[in-house]
Amino acid sequence: MNTARIELMHKLLTAALQPDSCEIIDEGHLHIGHEGAQGGRGHYRIRIASPRFKGLNRIAQHRLVYNALADLMVDEIHAVSVEVVGE
Repeated sequence: MNTARIELMHKLLTAALQPDSCEIIDEGHLHIGHEGAQGGRGHYRIRIASPRFKGLNRIAQHRLVYNALADLMVDEIHAVSVEVVGE
């Protein structure tokens, strides 16, 4: 598990979305041997609740999460699964 990367992801999500809750789960162990996992890029599941999601459809909610993590998507993150909770 890449703790430093998860901490950075949490920091970016907190700054952008001021979440009520945010859980980041490293799912890299499920993707061993996967082409996207080569080079150390990670696979993550994010469970997040934020007042910023109110009134937005699921695509717009996910877009906010992806935008917050955009810089990491280049070299650090291969895939993110987003679960918006508490709707």
